[in-house]
Amino acid sequence: MRRPFAAALLLATLSVGTAHAEPQAYRVTGLPPGEALSLRAEPDAAAEVVGEIRNRALIFGCTNDTPSRTTWCRARVGRTIGWARRRYLSPE
Repeated sequence: MRRPFAAALLLATLSVGTAHAEPQAYRVTGLPPGEALSLRAEPDAAAEVVGEIRNRALIFGCTNDTPSRTTWCRARVGRTIGWARRRYLSPE
């Protein structure tokens, strides 16, 4: 498990996000109609799914400092917080 990495990345991402602006609303784009975007426990496609984004989410910041070098965003939907791929999110 990469829990220490995830914890450090979360702290870095949240501090960067809060330093620049408040969370922003994003909508899901680029997926087939009716398909939800997975919200994951860590910024990794193989990480546990903790929720899903059907329409909108609040984004706290994004990073590509991940093992896969793809960009992931820290997102909140309701009370669920996790990571979502940036390529499927557009600012509202």
